[in-house]
Amino acid sequence: MGQSYRVAILGATGAVGTELLELLEHRNFPLADLKLLASPRSAGNTLLFRGEALPVETVEANSFAGVDIVLASAGGSVSKAWAEPAIAAGAVMIDNSSAFRLDTSVPLIVPEVNPGAAAHHRGLIANPNCTTILMAVALYPLHQVQPIRRIVASTYQSASGAGARAMEEVKTQSLDILQGKQPKPQAFPYPLAFNLFPHNSPLNALGYCEEEMKMVNETRKIFGADDLRITATCIRVPVLRAHSESINLEFEQPFSVEHAREILSQAPGVKLVEDWQKNYFPMPIDASGKDEVLVGRIRQDLSHPNGLELWLCGDQIRKGAALNAVQIAELLIQKNLLKPALAANS
Repeated sequence: MGQSYRVAILGATGAVGTELLELLEHRNFPLADLKLLASPRSAGNTLLFRGEALPVETVEANSFAGVDIVLASAGGSVSKAWAEPAIAAGAVMIDNSSAFRLDTSVPLIVPEVNPGAAAHHRGLIANPNCTTILMAVALYPLHQVQPIRRIVASTYQSASGAGARAMEEVKTQSLDILQGKQPKPQAFPYPLAFNLFPHNSPLNALGYCEEEMKMVNETRKIFGADDLRITATCIRVPVLRAHSESINLEFEQPFSVEHAREILSQAPGVKLVEDWQKNYFPMPIDASGKDEVLVGRIRQDLSHPNGLELWLCGDQIRKGAALNAVQIAELLIQKNLLKPALAANS
């Protein structure tokens, strides 16, 4: 039997935290101990893991003693507050927030794309934004064969991206509208049920929101391509779980649809979903609860000889967050990158 590891989930009671718990059990992660950490208001609750009710503890300065891996999904301010204590205690923190993604000293990793970057960690690894992860998994296999020159992305993002409370709000709003009541938005600035609107993250001077700029900057970092031209439009849609993306690609030379389809049918983390006779392609309802990014409707861009179009759907909570983090942890174990990197930095 191989070595086992002590893991802490920071933000254990949130939508991503509970998914992390499920994945650690489902993937039979080699655990010696599991610690559930959250804010004081969640302390005292229990979560079920392998048939046992585990207590949720308030995160404190000594919470990381003896911990090997911290899976953090409690927001940027929480990650910033606890990253240094976790690393000082000897743990590696895999952070799901945006706090450290563009820090040049922190690897930003999608295991199917840039696993080698994990070797350069100094106790902290960033998990990319959900839309970035889904797009990177689908596009990098094509980029390896022929460099992509330009990406135009349009996203259709589910309520799950704003957490469990937002998902419940969409359900409540749907019932309110059907009963003739005025929906009351709280998690979002506007009603999302039977509606859609541009992503509500802050806008920059050029009119792009933070979510759109995450796709631009994070994809460049993950691909190691600072000059890659990317533009994005991100939209919130009334879907509970799983994001969708419409992607337009420009390559340096023509890229046949048949070749692209062949590559993606064999790509890790991708499932090709195309039934042209039935007009059946990836849908959020099919991607929900699945590990793979569903890709389909691959076609020639009629406006450009070097262009391709494709459509993808992926579970935002799973591969877009929790699964990618667990895969990074598995990568660290597989490559023996837990203690050696820390020792080198001490």
